[in-house]
Amino acid sequence: MTRTSFPVLRNKRICLLIAHPDDEAMFFSPTLLALTAPSLGNHIKILCLSTGNNDGLGAVRQRELVKSAELLGLRAPKEDVFVLDSPKFPDSMTANWLAEDVAEVLRSAFLPAHATGKRPGGKSSGSAEGPPEATIDVLLTFDRGGVSGHVNHISLYHGVKSWLESLMMGCEGWRCPVEMYTLTSTNIVRKYISILDAPISMLWGVARGVFKPQKGVGQRSSKGREGAMQSPPEKMLFVSDMAQYRIAQTAMTHGHKSQMRWFRWGWIGVGRYIVVNDLKREVIS
Repeated sequence: MTRTSFPVLRNKRICLLIAHPDDEAMFFSPTLLALTAPSLGNHIKILCLSTGNNDGLGAVRQRELVKSAELLGLRAPKEDVFVLDSPKFPDSMTANWLAEDVAEVLRSAFLPAHATGKRPGGKSSGSAEGPPEATIDVLLTFDRGGVSGHVNHISLYHGVKSWLESLMMGCEGWRCPVEMYTLTSTNIVRKYISILDAPISMLWGVARGVFKPQKGVGQRSSKGREGAMQSPPEKMLFVSDMAQYRIAQTAMTHGHKSQMRWFRWGWIGVGRYIVVNDLKREVIS
């Protein structure tokens, strides 16, 4: 199986938004190992909204995240991994993070300097006819199910949607400058059949015809081109080979040593997301 069989992202500024250190390895390893390939020309950053300090190991887990990111292919993990330590984002199975708080972090991080502090979406009031702007092209995160159902994961989805919808306020006819892709939540059976889920994901995607880039109609890009234009893929599928699978395991066992409890050994042994990722492009209204 080759990665070129399905669409990928090329020459993009990408942010992976996660809730806790180790999310990038447990859930997004196949995506990172694919998109960090030098031949694709992508620049990937990781933004983590908590230190994972529920057990008092926040400082340790921050360092572990940097080590894991390096193993998973980030070009400069010390510069491209950002971890927030804010009381607004506690590491908790019960605490919902407010969508507006998440949106404000993204607004501060990814709006051009000249656009901050203006309209709610971040667009300068002096460019009412111009396109919305951002300093990233793609944002990857969890879907509305959070994959594991963790409320912090789910909060990220709603926060990203809130930010991008505010970014597009008053910008009818323009394409959103940031494409949002979410990791698909599956049922419990598929979640624990490891590589065996790959053909299921491929057949499902082919049946729905979502692995082909589609034409956008009646929208303008940030460069002002009007009418039909090539749109990003509706869905992406990444399946790790054995070497990449071993790297993902190492990112957990060596990168996140403090988190290696018995159930995480089971996750990296039979969990689907350590081998297979399928991501869906979200529609921003």
